[in-house]
Amino acid sequence: MTSAPPPIDPAATASPGSMDSASDYPESLLATASRLLDWKWESTPIADRTWQLAVAADPDAMLIEACERQDAGETGVIDPFWAATWRAARGLDRFLDTLSLENQSVLEVGCGTGHAGIAAAIRGAKVTLTDGVEDPLHLVRLSSHPIAGRCRVLRLRFGLDRLDQTFPVILGSDVTYLRQLWPQLEQCLFDHLQSDGVALLSDPYRIIANEFRDWIGKRPWEYTEHQIQLEDDPQHPIRVMELRPR
Repeated sequence: MTSAPPPIDPAATASPGSMDSASDYPESLLATASRLLDWKWESTPIADRTWQLAVAADPDAMLIEACERQDAGETGVIDPFWAATWRAARGLDRFLDTLSLENQSVLEVGCGTGHAGIAAAIRGAKVTLTDGVEDPLHLVRLSSHPIAGRCRVLRLRFGLDRLDQTFPVILGSDVTYLRQLWPQLEQCLFDHLQSDGVALLSDPYRIIANEFRDWIGKRPWEYTEHQIQLEDDPQHPIRVMELRPR
């Protein structure tokens, strides 16, 4: 387990008033994360700078453990897909360069490590980062602490919870992988997206997301698709689905 806060890229504190002290990580956040999770700091490119993300130390081991518990008949065990930062989040981060986010209110659903939401906050947005399970949120509170003034971190379960506001922009990376959650995801978008807002959902062209595209295309949404290439693997781009209410 890790508790000592890492150094922050000086470029991350370049905007006056938007970033906190690079070394001021509350002991309460560090202690809670270390008590509940095996985690580490990971230097991650976000919004064209190096950012320190608090991430699971061994995501593969967490997934194996969850599968073993499920195979043993334990109920209520959720696959910890949140424990890794997926390329879809990096692609969505890159797409945010095309938007003007300064002082915009942004909601990230299924935030996992919080990559996309933090990318929006670094670009000047006021971001609410949410996930359906509590574990990743402990780490997101650490990762977002240098910009805590622009971030709040809350639990939000699709179709079950509703926040006290609506947003002009909603972000979600790799949130379309489970067919049975699509109606709840759509309800979450209906509940939280402003009538003139936009939802941006990214994925690495998964087959299941192709099915989601066809499904959502029959729903009351205007659909536009964008392709984002990443330097690590240009042959496998990221798709960003742009949804606007009809």
